[in-house]
Amino acid sequence: MGTLTKDQVMSTFEHLHANPELSWEEFETTKFIQRRLEEASCAVTVFDDCTGVIGDIGNFSGDVPVIALRADMDALWQEVDGALKANHSCGHDAHMTMVLGVVENVKNRSDLLEQIGIRFIFQPAEEVGAGALKLVEKGAVDAVDYFYGIHLRPHQETENGKASPAIVHGATGTIHFDISGDDAHGARPHLTHNAIEIGTYIVNAIQTIHLDPTVPHSAKVTRFEAGGRSTNIIPGSASLAVDLRAQTNDAMEVLSKRIHAVLDSARSFFGVDIRITEEYGIAAAEVHPEAQNVAHQAIVAVLGENNTTEPIRTPGGDDFHFYTIKKPHLKGTMIGLGCDLKPGLHHPKMTFDRDAMMNGIAVMTTILELHAKGETGNEISHN
Repeated sequence: MGTLTKDQVMSTFEHLHANPELSWEEFETTKFIQRRLEEASCAVTVFDDCTGVIGDIGNFSGDVPVIALRADMDALWQEVDGALKANHSCGHDAHMTMVLGVVENVKNRSDLLEQIGIRFIFQPAEEVGAGALKLVEKGAVDAVDYFYGIHLRPHQETENGKASPAIVHGATGTIHFDISGDDAHGARPHLTHNAIEIGTYIVNAIQTIHLDPTVPHSAKVTRFEAGGRSTNIIPGSASLAVDLRAQTNDAMEVLSKRIHAVLDSARSFFGVDIRITEEYGIAAAEVHPEAQNVAHQAIVAVLGENNTTEPIRTPGGDDFHFYTIKKPHLKGTMIGLGCDLKPGLHHPKMTFDRDAMMNGIAVMTTILELHAKGETGNEISHN
C-alpha cells in the first residue's frame, strides 16, 4: 500500500489539528493541501470564489471509472477552555489526513493509476451545509462514477478497530427567526408584548409536534436571546433558532411545515412581527448498494469480517449526501470509522484514537484497489 509511514500521518494530522479554520475561511488549509497534492503530481483545481481544492491522478481517458474520495475541511466555532475559537471537534482534521494518506499510498502505483481515475475532493463549509452544493455547482463530480467519504464515529456507535460500510445520516434543518417589537417599562407590561413570553410560547408549541414515532425525529430550540443588562425593561425583541432532525427526507418536510405553522400561530395570536432570517438543511442519506458493497469488501479485507459492522443509522447529518442527490449517476457511500471517539462529536474536548486513522487510510486505499481490479460486485456503467 505504498511507503506511507505512521509518522507522516501523525505529522499531517498535528498540522491540520493545530490550524483549524471556519467554514468558507479555509484559506491556509486549502494552500497546505494544494501543495501536498502538487507534490504528489496531481492535477490540481482551486477556485477563485471559494475555498476547497481538488486533485486528480490516474486515467481520465473516459474508458475507465473515476473514483472520488471526499474530505471535509472546516472547523467549528465554540468555547474551549473559556475562549471562543475555531476547533476541530468533528474530526475533519482526521478526514483530511486520511485522504492525504491515500494520496501518498497511490501516487506511484502504476497498477492503479492505469486502471482508474482518482479524484481527491477537499470540500469547504460542511458544517454550514453549503460546501457540497457549491462543489456540485462547480462540476466537481460530473465525471465521477463512484463517490466515497469517511467519518469518525463516536464510541457509542462503533467500537475502536471496527468500521461500517455506510452511514445512514438523517436529514437536518435549522430555522433562525427574530421576534421584533418595542421595549417597555417593567411597571407597564400592557404597553408591549414580552418577547420572552412569545418565545416561550413557541418553545412549548414545538414540544407538541408529534410525527410517526417509528421514524426518528426531533425539533428543539437551540438559541434564545432576549433582554439586556437592565432588568426593569420588558424586551420586545428576541432571536431564536430551532434545530430539526428526521431520519427521512419526507419526515423532515413535514416537520419543517409544522414549525412554520407554529410561527404563523404565534404571529396571529400575539400580533407581532416574527421574521425568518435564515433557513437551511441537509438531506438524508441515499446510499448506493454497489458502493456500499465495495466498502464492505474493503473493510473485511483490512479489518476482518468480525470488525465489519452493519450500516450506522444516526440523526446526525452531513452534506456529503447532496452530491448523490443532485447527481443521481453517482454511486456513493460514507464509511463510518470506529476510533474510541469520546465524549462525542462537537464536544469541545473531543478525543479519539489517532492510530485508527491508519485503518481508514488502508480501507480507502483498498477501495481503489478493488475498483482497479474490477472487483465491485457488479458491472460498471460509466457515465
